[in-house]
Amino acid sequence: MFLDDLSKKRLIKMGVSLFISYLSVAMALPVISVYVCHDLGYAHRLGGLAVGISFFSTILSRKYAGFFSDTVSPKKCTMRGLFLYTSAAAICLVSALAIFPANIAYIILIVGRLILGFGESMVMVGLTSWHFAVIGPKHSGKILSVAGMAMYGAFALGGPLGLAVYSKFDFKILMGLSLILPFIGGLFLFNLADHKNKERLNKNQSFFKIIHKIWKQGMVVSLQGVGFAVLGAFVLLYFKSKGWPFAGMGLSLFGIGFVLSRIFWGSIPDRFGGINITCFSLVIELIGQLLLWMGSNLSLALIGSFFTGLGCSMIFPAMGVEAIKRVPSEYRATAFGGFAAFQDLSYAVSAPIAGVLVDFFDYSIVFLMGAMAAALGILFILSIYWEEKVENKCLGQRV
Repeated sequence: MFLDDLSKKRLIKMGVSLFISYLSVAMALPVISVYVCHDLGYAHRLGGLAVGISFFSTILSRKYAGFFSDTVSPKKCTMRGLFLYTSAAAICLVSALAIFPANIAYIILIVGRLILGFGESMVMVGLTSWHFAVIGPKHSGKILSVAGMAMYGAFALGGPLGLAVYSKFDFKILMGLSLILPFIGGLFLFNLADHKNKERLNKNQSFFKIIHKIWKQGMVVSLQGVGFAVLGAFVLLYFKSKGWPFAGMGLSLFGIGFVLSRIFWGSIPDRFGGINITCFSLVIELIGQLLLWMGSNLSLALIGSFFTGLGCSMIFPAMGVEAIKRVPSEYRATAFGGFAAFQDLSYAVSAPIAGVLVDFFDYSIVFLMGAMAAALGILFILSIYWEEKVENKCLGQRV
């Protein structure tokens, strides 16, 4: 299952475009909670809410994005998403203007974050379904791996870059950069041929019927996402509370671990399926979260960040391959949108809950929360394994 030269070029363009445009999201992610808590003077739970609320918006728009991509055009879906990225950055920039009191600035920021979540849904569903259709479903693992490398490579660079821009200048300059980047990313996709779904969709095949076919794989992804969500939202504040240097390195090492895993093992889900890979990955993520939770010294915390990225990396494409093959090809974008919504749900809920826990305990508690979610994910994937083993045995007896 090797890619031809044209498909490789398309995949590279997709990765570069997503990397550049997603810097708009990645640079802001670790700064949002700092901005809300330090600049606006609000509690950690409101900082966590500002981080997580964009993912609520993403969840609510996944169905629309999948339907739009399946019925209209995945290219148009992607381009509209990039435009929403720019609009969200502009609104967040307005929130930082000195003319507004803190409560109004916070409300404007929340509006921008909601629009950003809608844009993320359109970009990810449109871009991946576009390449599923053109390159082929047999390469789903590669497509998801490249998309993940681009996104988390953006996190690895964008986290410390966003923090540096925010520290040296201010939140307005950071949002100004975030406004420009989606335009640059869109240039790499502008001349690529579109793909329109020629299959007639069955109206009786509802979104929730599709979700029913893939919810188990989605739940595993949701539990995996807790570790990343709490790390992305609070690792900078955690390092600062400990008096440790290199605050941005925690997020960078997460991204490096994530990308390295995708580079070396990105094609494994297409070849071997997702169950074993997911179980092993969750164990690695669990170890990483426990090292962060213990927080005995800087070195262990950095290793924990790296292990968390290494563990999180392959779970989404591994479970994505398992989910996509369970639905008809004409509903692939809708299925991917629903599948990705499980991860969005994790991101949306985890940061606000972690913010509440921090207000009552300390920053390390959020990583215990991530470790518990990874442990539950291991139990869940083992149950899926045994269910499939029983189903295969029954099928063999029938034959």
